[in-house]
Amino acid sequence: MFGKSSDTWLIVGLGNPGKEYARTRHNAGFRAIDYLAESLGCKIDKLKFQGLYGQTTYRGKKLLLLKPQTFMNNSGHSALQLSAYFHIPPQKIIVLFDDISLEPGRLRIRAEGSAGGHNGIKSIISELGSQDFPRVKIGVGAKPHPEQDLADWVLSNFSANEEKALSAALEKAGEAALCIIEKGVPESANRFNGFRP
Repeated sequence: MFGKSSDTWLIVGLGNPGKEYARTRHNAGFRAIDYLAESLGCKIDKLKFQGLYGQTTYRGKKLLLLKPQTFMNNSGHSALQLSAYFHIPPQKIIVLFDDISLEPGRLRIRAEGSAGGHNGIKSIISELGSQDFPRVKIGVGAKPHPEQDLADWVLSNFSANEEKALSAALEKAGEAALCIIEKGVPESANRFNGFRP
């Protein structure tokens, strides 16, 4: 559909492939990308670069939507391969992912930063060799008990009430990504940080 271009953006949703993970907290990024793809009429159906991706355009910009198929801890392999092929710099790679420090349904936009303990982000930083990429954090709630295993928590499903709060945020997460592309991170942060369904 299009070649390598300086006006190309990559939006990556993080998650784990497989039906058993589809509704878990860790898959909020995958689900947000699915919402966004649907709103843009984009099919995410190309299997390459260790991921599933789709191509579309938005207000004159070329967009790639990616769901890495490497499992969360190696998400960076897929993001690096696709961004290298299309010559997309880190500053034009937007990552949508789950954040346990935010209650379900809340959003937080950041221009860059550390992994904050998130293994998918850690992998992307390591592979890109940069922390300088925008991200949209999607609240999935903190562990109810400090002693609970973190992996068990992020691989658990949402309660019915949490799911209601989350679905509005998943839609807004995609809007926040498009706002970053069109108006920049500060404007997107002003508009979407602290979003409450």
